[in-house]
Amino acid sequence: MPYAERLFSSPLHPPHVLLHNAMIRGYAHHGPYENALHLFDEMPLRGLAPNSFTYPYLISACARLGSSGFGKKLHCRVIKDGFDGVPVIGSSLLNFYLELDMSDARRVFDGLALKSVGLWNKMITEYVNFGDINSAREVFDGMPERDVVSWNAMFSGYVKSKYVEEAKELFQRMPKKDIVSWTAMVRALADSDDLRGARKLFDEMPERNVVSWNCMLASYTQNGKFRQALDLFLRMRLEKVAPDGYTAVSALLACAHLGDLKIGKWIHFNLINSGLQLEAIIGTSLVEMYSKCGDIDRALLTFLKMITKDVFCWNVMIKALAMHGKCADAMKLFALLKREGLVLNDYTFMGILFACSHGGLVEEGKKIFDSMEREFRVRPKIEHFGCLIDMLCRDGRVEEAKRVIKEMPYKPDIAIWGALLGGCRVSNDVVSINKVIEGITQLETEEGGVHALVSNIYAGSGQWNEAESAREKMEDGKVWKSTGCSVVLEGC
Repeated sequence: MPYAERLFSSPLHPPHVLLHNAMIRGYAHHGPYENALHLFDEMPLRGLAPNSFTYPYLISACARLGSSGFGKKLHCRVIKDGFDGVPVIGSSLLNFYLELDMSDARRVFDGLALKSVGLWNKMITEYVNFGDINSAREVFDGMPERDVVSWNAMFSGYVKSKYVEEAKELFQRMPKKDIVSWTAMVRALADSDDLRGARKLFDEMPERNVVSWNCMLASYTQNGKFRQALDLFLRMRLEKVAPDGYTAVSALLACAHLGDLKIGKWIHFNLINSGLQLEAIIGTSLVEMYSKCGDIDRALLTFLKMITKDVFCWNVMIKALAMHGKCADAMKLFALLKREGLVLNDYTFMGILFACSHGGLVEEGKKIFDSMEREFRVRPKIEHFGCLIDMLCRDGRVEEAKRVIKEMPYKPDIAIWGALLGGCRVSNDVVSINKVIEGITQLETEEGGVHALVSNIYAGSGQWNEAESAREKMEDGKVWKSTGCSVVLEGC
């Protein structure tokens, strides 16, 4: 722009509207946007009249400046000069008013003499983004002609708003369906918990791309259908569809939940190392997969090899080390994280407090808890208090845990009562046990593990009637303690 300005201000050429339009367009694209408006004000002083090529860029500059007053003045000039019927000016005015107010934009849209299919589609899309599906449908129904973008825009609106029946009806009516239409319908069915219908439609698709496969894969993983997700991933590979990062994340998530280290390693070495970059989201998925499959050493090695790591990746690694009993390593990693300069969040502190609790690092855990709000401006949630109380109870400091419960700004939940109950059981504090049981009873929780612990405590103290009563409450309320399980992994 500086070089263009020097050429423009050269005395070698007389003023011309073409040159002014070129400079106004340059300022409207690259800034400073105010200069476009100044040039427009200079045009009458130089004996120049703006034409239909002048106004679109001026209106665009006003939109970028957020200058509603000047933009409305330009609108009046457009009408006065008789340019309101020019499609490109009408489109610029519509874009300008869409930045200000939907009702004003609708009046401008309705007043346009000529409306291209693109403008109709834009109004539908804006209403969809605004969440006004009824107005979007009104515009859609008023279209004199539609293209595939029109149908997809309206259809996507129904999908986003979870109007599944309306989406189905529109999908059936579509004269031409492309990959976007089919994939969106698969997503709509999956989001409405109709995974069987989604898979049936997916199998019927005349053509599928990687986005279609990822949509079905993500639908399975989000609904806990990890075996189906892994089977679909293997079928995707058989059909020689090139995966992307989203594919890898879904497949690794399925491996993590299934404990399938063998396929997880295969994904790592045959997909990521053959082309996909080890970005933060993929690297984090790998760390989580290795950790949940029991290979914490490889999880740590993968983490250390990552070039780019966000705070979420650090959180996952810290929690993984804690889960595997490597609490001292988790503390070292936490110290490194603080030096990285990343913004710590509540999940960071959940992981490190968990490590302190399970590693018996009570004093360190208390210092970290106290530093949350003071140093890092992270307000402790009830889950953080739960970790602190569990930490104290595991160390036999039940009275201190009681004080924390009394002073915390939250009403105790089942996790906190359960931690305190465990601590009271170890110290055989019968009075406190009864108070805790009373608090648990008032919650009417469906957490089977705590009810089972209550029953076991009664039984251990010889109070068989109370123990039986606790078990009966579980059965009457259909509350069951989940059966524990372990995963045995083959060496790979």
